[in-house]
Amino acid sequence: MAERIESLKAGIVGGLCVCLAFAIASLLNTFVLAKYFQTLASLHSNINWHLWGSGAVATFTGFLFGVTYRYIIRSDRNPQLKAGGVLAFGLVRGLTQIELGWNWHSTICPFLVLAAESLLWFALAAIALDLAIQFRWVKPFSSI
Repeated sequence: MAERIESLKAGIVGGLCVCLAFAIASLLNTFVLAKYFQTLASLHSNINWHLWGSGAVATFTGFLFGVTYRYIIRSDRNPQLKAGGVLAFGLVRGLTQIELGWNWHSTICPFLVLAAESLLWFALAAIALDLAIQFRWVKPFSSI
């Protein structure tokens, strides 16, 4: 039972971090990138259901990342394994953005920006989880 609670705590840390990164990236896209770079104008988003849905998906994905990341770093401190977990989550979400760009019939630049954002979100979540484990807010997975 204690392991499940710790996994839940790790998921909450990951979900909150990715949600915060999503909110900051959305504001940056809307107020800076879409405003000053014409090729990135499609990044402009209004406050609507699509934005709320994307935020919910990002938060849930961050939750799943937090739980998975805790298991990835269980007993070994392999940095390649950590980076692989971040890349796996970031690329799955990022490549879906690029695929949307190929089917959109416009420039792919905005979708490349979104793909890079996805990698950044999960890198920030990994840093937050490493700090949470280091400060003992979340206990690392103990292998039996």
